[in-house]
Amino acid sequence: MSMNFDLGDLRAFIAVAELASFRAAAETIHLSQPALSRRIEKLEDALGVRLFDRDTRNVELTAVGRDFARKARTLLDDLEDILLGVRDVAANRWGQVTLACIPSTAHYFLPSVLRQYHRRFPRIRVRVIDESANEVLSAVAHGEAELGLNITGSDEPTLEFEPLLTEAFVVACPRDHPLARHDAVTWAELGRYDFMTVDKASGNRLVMDLALASKRDRPQACFETRHVSTLVAFVEAGLGVAAVPGLSMPRTRHAALASVPIVEPEVTRTVGLIKRRGRSLSPAAEHLYAMLRAVAGDVARSEMRSRRVPAKTGKASRTRARQTTDAP
Repeated sequence: MSMNFDLGDLRAFIAVAELASFRAAAETIHLSQPALSRRIEKLEDALGVRLFDRDTRNVELTAVGRDFARKARTLLDDLEDILLGVRDVAANRWGQVTLACIPSTAHYFLPSVLRQYHRRFPRIRVRVIDESANEVLSAVAHGEAELGLNITGSDEPTLEFEPLLTEAFVVACPRDHPLARHDAVTWAELGRYDFMTVDKASGNRLVMDLALASKRDRPQACFETRHVSTLVAFVEAGLGVAAVPGLSMPRTRHAALASVPIVEPEVTRTVGLIKRRGRSLSPAAEHLYAMLRAVAGDVARSEMRSRRVPAKTGKASRTRARQTTDAP
C-alpha cells in the first residue's frame, strides 16, 4: 500500500471530521469544495479504507475514521509542538550547548563568560566538559561537544582552530610570599623556593618543557599535579609556588594569591576555540562562541597594556610591594 498523502490531506480530513461538513471545512481551510473532496479521496485511497459515510445531507465518520481522526489530531498536535520547539531553539529561547575546555581556563576566565551568557539566555543549559587538552580535542572531534577551548588543535585536519589570545606564564604565590613583592621573576629565582608544576601528561607542561629545554637552571619540582587548578589550590594552601598560565589566576585582587610575570625567558601559550571543520554550530553555540571571542579579546588587550610597563627583577624589585593581581 502506498502512503501517498501529505500534511495538507490530514488537515483537510481533520477539518471535515470536526465540522461534519465539506462546505464548512472548505471555507475554514480556504479550499474549494472539489479540491477538498480530492484531498479526502486521496487520503482514503492511500489508506485503503473509507473514512466518511456521506450523502447529500450528512457527513459522518466511519468507525475506522473515528479512530484515525483521534490519532491524526495527536500527530498534528505533536508536530506543531516540535515545530514551535525548533523555532524556540533558533530564537535562543531554550536549548543546550556543550563546551569542552582545559581546566586552566575553567576557574577564573570561563565563569565571567558563562555569567554573561546565562544572563542573556537564561533557558539555555550549558554543559561544560573540563578535561585535558587531548580529551578536549577528542570531545569536539567526536561530536560530544560543539565547541572546545584549548591550546592545541591547529594540526587536526577535522577541526578548525581559531586563536583567541596569547598569554604568558606567571608565578602563583601566596600574597605574603617574598616573590609577591617582585615586578617580575626569573625561572632561576623560582628554584630558591618550594616549586610545583603540572606533570608530563599536561599540555601546559609540554609548552614549558619546549620553551625551557636549553635552560640548565630551571627549577626542580617538589610537587606535581595533573591540573593547573590543583596547583593554584596548593599555592593557596601554602605548599609552595607554581608556574601557571595567566588565565588560571584571579583577574582582580585576591585575599590569598598573587601572580608575578616570569621572564628569562617569557613562556607563552596560545588559547583558541576549536570546532568541527565544515559543520555549522547551533544558534546557542554560535552565541557562546561569540562571547568567548569577545571576552578573550578584552583579556588580550589588558595583557598588552600590562606588558607596556617595564619589568624589574631581583632585589631592586623588592622595594615596591605589588598592589593587585590584575591580568599578568
